[in-house]
Amino acid sequence: MNKNTLYIVFAAVIATAGGFFSHSLSNSSDNIKPNTPLIDFSLPDLTGKQRNITEWQGKIRIINFWATWCPPCLKEIPEFIKLQNEFKSNNIQFIGIAIEDSQSVKEYLDTININYPILVGGDEAIALSHQLGNIVNAVPFTVFVNPRGQVIHRQPGEIDRDNLIKIITPLL
Repeated sequence: MNKNTLYIVFAAVIATAGGFFSHSLSNSSDNIKPNTPLIDFSLPDLTGKQRNITEWQGKIRIINFWATWCPPCLKEIPEFIKLQNEFKSNNIQFIGIAIEDSQSVKEYLDTININYPILVGGDEAIALSHQLGNIVNAVPFTVFVNPRGQVIHRQPGEIDRDNLIKIITPLL
């Protein structure tokens, strides 16, 4: 084999491996059974009050794991604010779960008017995201829960408005 053939074979192997990784990342939610019941959990809000996820039972819950140091997370938040306003009469509840300390979250929230609950969990929130199907440690990571309390979709990485609406429309 000549040098050029080796480069081509090497590039093909790398591209194939990358394709498999990319496919597994985009389909990571398929590794966990759809319509599984949402696990019960509680995390504190910014005042330190424990909030249980059952507080929003019966609603379409969009649970977003995020961090202030994550640019895609911060890009999603203004759209979530708009959608919370648009769909509040449709029984939809966004819930943000920060995977860091409350001081960083408070400082960020001073710069934006969030209209949905923010819970703070640090390492506990990271573990919770894993339990909910975040097998690739993605941030942001969003979980969609139907009114019956079943997880219907998991979204590792950023989600845009159009895809979010495609997921929630059948639930309305």
